[in-house]
Amino acid sequence: MEPVEKATISDVGQMHRLINYFADKDEMLPRPLSEIYENIRDYFVVGHGDRMVGCAALHVMWSDLAEVKSVAVTEEGQRQGVGSLLVESCLREAAEIGLPTVFCLTYKPAFFERFGFSRIDKMELPRKVWTECYHCPKFPDCGEVALIYSLDLPAAAE
Repeated sequence: MEPVEKATISDVGQMHRLINYFADKDEMLPRPLSEIYENIRDYFVVGHGDRMVGCAALHVMWSDLAEVKSVAVTEEGQRQGVGSLLVESCLREAAEIGLPTVFCLTYKPAFFERFGFSRIDKMELPRKVWTECYHCPKFPDCGEVALIYSLDLPAAAE
């Protein structure tokens, strides 16, 4: 299995095609190319030779909250642990930078529940709903399920 690495500019085209392949099948929301470039530092990738097998992003929303988003794995790469490696990388980075809470919006909640994410009402994520979801053409009924994960972090020094 290839290692998880931080995405680079040369990965963007493949990431965009992979994410929007699943978006076209209504399995995730689409991402414009410009958004992927703007947020390239959020992304992790798993490659296989010169072909990307999967990607995921950890997007910081606020001092206490981040989102795992754009988790996509090629059909031939699925059920081989790639998605798990990507989500675990996002959670590890959240812990490393001191974020106590991570959430996701997904059409595949069972996948995230395996990591300890719990279902919540989307309206418990007002920063997400009113800054990003509000602008989505599928708002307010996109059908995504909101889940949240609390990291067990040591208390911050005062």
